[in-house]
Amino acid sequence: MASGKFLVPDPSDYEAIAREERRLQALRELEILDTPESESFDRITRMASRLFRTPISAISLTDRDRQWFKSHVGTQGREIIRGGAPCAEVTRSGEVVAIPDLLQDSRFSQCYLAESGIRFYAGAPLTTRDGYVLGAMCVLDTEARSITTEEVSALQDLAAFVMAQIELQRDVGRVEPSSGLPNRYQLAEDLTNLERKAPGEWRVAVLIDLADLRQMNETVSVLGSTYIDTLVKASTSTIQSTLGGKAGLYQVGITSFFLLINESDGNSWSDVIGSLRKQLLAPIVCDGVPVAVEAAYGISPFCVGSSPPHDVLRTVLSAARDAREADIEYAVYSPDSDEANRRRFTVLTNIRKAVEQGGREFNLVYQPRIDLHSGVCTGAEALLRWTHPTLGSVPPGEFIPLVEQTALARPITQWVLANALGQLATWRRAGLDTHASINISARNLEEEDFVLSLQQALQRSTVSPAAIELEFTESALIRHRSRAVERLEQIRSLGVALAIDDFGTGYSSFSYLQKLPATTVKLDRSFMPELAKSQKDQTLVRSMISMAHDLGYRVVAEGVETAEVYTFLKECGCDEVQGYFISRPLPVPAFEAFLRQGRDRDVSSMLTLLQKSAS
Repeated sequence: MASGKFLVPDPSDYEAIAREERRLQALRELEILDTPESESFDRITRMASRLFRTPISAISLTDRDRQWFKSHVGTQGREIIRGGAPCAEVTRSGEVVAIPDLLQDSRFSQCYLAESGIRFYAGAPLTTRDGYVLGAMCVLDTEARSITTEEVSALQDLAAFVMAQIELQRDVGRVEPSSGLPNRYQLAEDLTNLERKAPGEWRVAVLIDLADLRQMNETVSVLGSTYIDTLVKASTSTIQSTLGGKAGLYQVGITSFFLLINESDGNSWSDVIGSLRKQLLAPIVCDGVPVAVEAAYGISPFCVGSSPPHDVLRTVLSAARDAREADIEYAVYSPDSDEANRRRFTVLTNIRKAVEQGGREFNLVYQPRIDLHSGVCTGAEALLRWTHPTLGSVPPGEFIPLVEQTALARPITQWVLANALGQLATWRRAGLDTHASINISARNLEEEDFVLSLQQALQRSTVSPAAIELEFTESALIRHRSRAVERLEQIRSLGVALAIDDFGTGYSSFSYLQKLPATTVKLDRSFMPELAKSQKDQTLVRSMISMAHDLGYRVVAEGVETAEVYTFLKECGCDEVQGYFISRPLPVPAFEAFLRQGRDRDVSSMLTLLQKSAS
């Protein structure tokens, strides 16, 4: 590792550094950097050149390490370095900077502009409503000259015109077209302004979630996307008439509204929500079809100035989510629930970084599967594990459901496939002939090139397609039924086996599942804990095994943890089992040892080995 010294800012500069970061954030939130040239700004720079009789003028924005020109007259490029630029001094000081002759000013005599032949510079600050200086409205000349007081005033007026144009463009993006209401960006600014006007006062944030995602998707699939527009417009009208100006109203999501209530005005949040609930019960008529609104409400009281605006919105979203998940009309913000949401966000953020770093924090473990007829270990289920440097070992039950809701499902599945196939190839070369079962996300079924990428992965690994089995959950196959059969048939055409995972917990429709080109069903682990003593569970499991065999499936039982369950499943004709009674998921060296120990043993010997493993 290379050695060196770090430059540590003087403590007195910490506030300046923090303010500069806030200024840069304000600049980026305006979304004006690196945008195309605009006639509305070009008119101002042309006016400046004519007014000051200078060959060069520019609207210069101070980025982290550059001066970028939103508009310019008399220059070739659109940016110069920030270091030593007079516009950077305007940004730092927040005042008009006028330099009659750059070559005579020790601060700028060797700057880029002076070296390019510029002698005169004058710039006025472009200041936001919040007091952040974005850059400068500047005029430049190749000849040294002075500037009058009247000209300074005129330059400040031009800078004000520029800011008015910037603010106008920003405001255009602050209103939701579907409702005509201010959006979350305007909400953030209003909450920031409220911190200056009413610090320490209490307000109540309310979020109205008109429809959960599943309900909205199902309704749109029947009525079309016009349903959303109809829902938003009708609900906006209802909410506005019900509030009567008693609360600030914003649209912060596709079908989500935010209320800002000041209870000191005599408007309690409970009364406001009570009125809204009554009015929003009326069905919304879309194309002649009445559709019920199933709104959920989140409530979060907050002290003005104690939390940043994004935290206010996050907490009320958390409360609304709690209400939706608990199937109740409203919920008040809970710190415990919010902590869980923070944890989910942290996990999702960090696993995204782990993917971007090539999966160095990931590894696979292998849980053996035992053939009940021979007692031999025929293969294993490859299971993903994630060890984060600070979070530690993150349980798969925590991060995998989050991954399956995002686009991360694709790269993570690709990582698992590549590494499982690579391990199989290594085992084959070492003389260990085994198979691996690999879990596939429901999102992978949506990938148009999934089968092609699978085929290419098999070719790169030189592993026989018959050596792997892909597991899909029953619910994923049902949810994607329109494309599931086609996708699975394409996979089977490669010679890859297919398993229906978690069978028996969802739809369990043999009439549908028999149409799928699967080879195996895996009985869900939820049946196993009471199987040794529950007659109902025994009857159900025995029936599922028999029916699956009649339809040509091989049956695997997951979650086998006792000898009694192992014996019962064997007597029922179940084909394979896996679970803690046999072995926990094992790292590669331990699985190799297990595999070698279990080879060529008879059934009774294997059962003895399994019992020792369990203890």
